[in-house]
Amino acid sequence: MKKTNVFGVLCLGISMVGFAQQQVDSTKVEQLDEVVISDSRFELKRENSGKTVIKISQQEIERNQGRTIGDLINAKSGIEVNGSRSVAGQNISSFVRGGNNRQVLVLIDGIQINDPSLVNNEFDLRLMDLSTIESVEIVKGAASTLYGNAAATAVINITTKKASKDVVSGSFLTVIGTNQTQDDLNYNGASFTNNVSINGTLNKFSYLASFGNQFVDGLSAAKAENAEKDSFSRYNTNLKLGYEFCDNFEITAYASLDKFKTDIDGFPPPTFAFADTDDKYISQQKRVGLSPKVTYKNGSFQINAAYTKIDRETISAFGSTNEADSYVVDAFNKYNFNDKFFTIVGLNYGDYKSLFVEEESFTNTDPYLNIVYVSKSGLNINAGGRINNHSEYGSHFVYNLNPSYNVSVNEGYAKIFGSYATSFIAPNLSQLFGFFGANPDLEPEENITIEGGLEYNTKNGFRVSGLYFNRNEENTIVFGSAYENANTDATVHGIEVEVQLYLIEKVSVSTNYTFTEVKDGVRLRIPKHKANASLGYDICENTFASLNYQYVGSRTDTNFSTFTNEDLSAYSLVDLYFSYKIINNKLKLFANVTNLLNEDYLEILGYTSRGRNVSLGLNLNL
Repeated sequence: MKKTNVFGVLCLGISMVGFAQQQVDSTKVEQLDEVVISDSRFELKRENSGKTVIKISQQEIERNQGRTIGDLINAKSGIEVNGSRSVAGQNISSFVRGGNNRQVLVLIDGIQINDPSLVNNEFDLRLMDLSTIESVEIVKGAASTLYGNAAATAVINITTKKASKDVVSGSFLTVIGTNQTQDDLNYNGASFTNNVSINGTLNKFSYLASFGNQFVDGLSAAKAENAEKDSFSRYNTNLKLGYEFCDNFEITAYASLDKFKTDIDGFPPPTFAFADTDDKYISQQKRVGLSPKVTYKNGSFQINAAYTKIDRETISAFGSTNEADSYVVDAFNKYNFNDKFFTIVGLNYGDYKSLFVEEESFTNTDPYLNIVYVSKSGLNINAGGRINNHSEYGSHFVYNLNPSYNVSVNEGYAKIFGSYATSFIAPNLSQLFGFFGANPDLEPEENITIEGGLEYNTKNGFRVSGLYFNRNEENTIVFGSAYENANTDATVHGIEVEVQLYLIEKVSVSTNYTFTEVKDGVRLRIPKHKANASLGYDICENTFASLNYQYVGSRTDTNFSTFTNEDLSAYSLVDLYFSYKIINNKLKLFANVTNLLNEDYLEILGYTSRGRNVSLGLNLNL
């Protein structure tokens, strides 16, 4: 294949034009009364919330264009998104507070989404296109009361973009960049991302349709000499329609098709040692949903319903074909008795199926109740309970108690908060009936999480928070010769610190640090120490630049050639971002440089990590 000079690729990227729906970057980086939702499902001022909810705003997404949702989440406290720094297509694992994928629940527009055929029953973040996302909220700690099975260490609540209020709006985003290792800085164009959307509102009818694609080539998944290139390609198609019948009744319907294909490396016979192979992995997700909502005085009733169909295929010496589908319905009534007392009563139903030797399935039918009390004295209480009715494991009661107390300090506040919560994680279909290591006698895992912390917020330039967490796991599901329940409880504890500071006008600084320690046993690929820092500067009204730093401490990984554990060295990464807006803030040009110092590191033992890479992009709004 003929190599492409990076200068020509970058010029091509700058010359392309289109349409964009992105909001304008603003030098005002924080609202005086920041509102959080996911920890209670009510719009509460941050000072009245008993959690340190992480918010990834539309502005933050715009200032990270050309990256992935995994990249953004990975920069937050308490979270390690392993695989996000390796080759495109690398498996993604979300380790939150020392937990695993099976303990993290992903919501998209309020509905639980996962893959019943996967070993950890998780949602594959590789399927998401960041350009379609409006915002993300992350609630760390047990949240099974509100969100059900698997919400043990975190809930990642993704909200997709809504239609513009204009009759017609168009959007187009394109990014072209390199894809290279530390030892081969050729600066050839090898990464291409595009997204196009048309949306708007006609009287009471709203619509949004979008298509996105990504193609990345140039690197091998296996870290080996003369290895073949492993390409990655993804396609995303989305349609969202809404109609407001009257002031009190509206309905939203949506459909999406997400698919990616990636070359992978594996364990060929007869040695079964990890090597460069010609293997492939294909994943396709089809999803349709409906969400009617009725509002009345002091309350609302809403139903979120979705059907998801998953088709996956692994082409290798251990190849397999997986089919899975799920029906999820969440019906809930929210009622505000006054400005102090809020309640939500709901019923969540899930029907999950997957094809192994035979089709296997289970259902969840969960009634739940949550109460929020906000007093003028500063005392706030968030409490609730849920009965998890599992078709295979019977009924389990989970609950949470989350008090907080805040006092006014000048124009800001100081807050102390705590939480005691339980969670229930049923074995998934793959662990019970799958092709590798299935064990139908597994018991469900149960967690108890305790946390407490402090937060101080001036609301005009400074916020600092710190907390301690401790999670106990009973019947932890582990893998030996097959899946089994651990004989002893596991305990993970740690500390999280976050600081947000605006030193002078137009200059913002945010940092976080996480200490995570496993008291019993070993957790692979989870750093004991991790820190992130970001410096943002609005150079002028139309120009923004940021410098991001990440430190990942030493951690343990498995060498699949010897099947022994090895320690991986700590490393530091520096990224640079720059954007410039022209044509009345409609056209935006931006550039990313990741791993600016070309750090040589290992994220996953035996796999390739990325060196310094450069990308250029643009979007235009009409």
